[in-house]
Formats: sequence, structure tokens, C-alpha cells
Amino acid sequence: METDTDIDSTPALRRGLDGYIGAVADELEVPAESMSFEISDTATAYLGLSTRWPSWPGHDLMLIWDERAGWSIAVETTPAERAVVIARLGGEPVPSPRVVSRWVETTLAGSRPQTAPHQTTTTQTAPPHTTARAVDRHALAVRLSAYVSD
Repeated sequence: METDTDIDSTPALRRGLDGYIGAVADELEVPAESMSFEISDTATAYLGLSTRWPSWPGHDLMLIWDERAGWSIAVETTPAERAVVIARLGGEPVPSPRVVSRWVETTLAGSRPQTAPHQTTTTQTAPPHTTARAVDRHALAVRLSAYVSD
């Protein structure tokens, strides 16, 4: 039986992810109605951005996260199409909300952000990640627990 006190449980992961995504949204001034997340076979999150990419003028941008690939900026397409990833923040899959915010702001300004040696970023159309990292849900829940408000 899964309990709320089990850090490995979906409820603990849900609380942590809710807090983390909310903290990133706060840093970027993204309203609550423009964010969502889901935990199924993969934990994912979405934040709608209020800007567009110059080469895709008729499409909104979104900031997406998943537990395997971390953060990406993508162009929203039709529901039948796969999103077009234009930039990916490499390194730690759960960087601080401030690191994510700076990366997004710098990327949207059209310049390459300064990254730590273990982080990478691309500003051209990036292919979907092809190698899935194994995710330790317990470790992820522990990492995200820092964002749970009492």
C-alpha cells in the first residue's frame, strides 16, 4: 500500500513536482493557469510562455520538462504533431528554478547562455532525445522534496 509518508510514493513525487514547477513558473512570471504536470510512466511538466520564436511567428512557445531529459523550450504545434524543440538545457535534470529562468531568458533573447561545465544548451532545432536515462523515482522525489511548502 502506498502512503503519503513514503518518499518514493507518487503522492510525494506529486507534491515535490508541484512545488518545483511552481517555483520555476514564479521565476519566469508564468501564471498558474499556464502550467501543468503529469506523473504516469514518465513525469512531465508544461509551462506556456508568452513569447514566440522568430522563425515560428504563428506559434506559441512552451517550456517543457521530463524526468529523463530535463528542460526544453519548444514550439507548440498542432495536437497531431510532435513539438519542435528549439533549445535544450543539459546537465542536471532538476536545476534550480533560477538557473532555468536565466537559461530561458538568455535563450529567448537570442544569445547562448553561460553554462556550467556539466551543462549544455542548443539554440537550433534539437532532435528528440534518443537515449532515455534510467530514473530513480525515489531519488527524484527526495530532490524535489526541497520545493514542498509546509
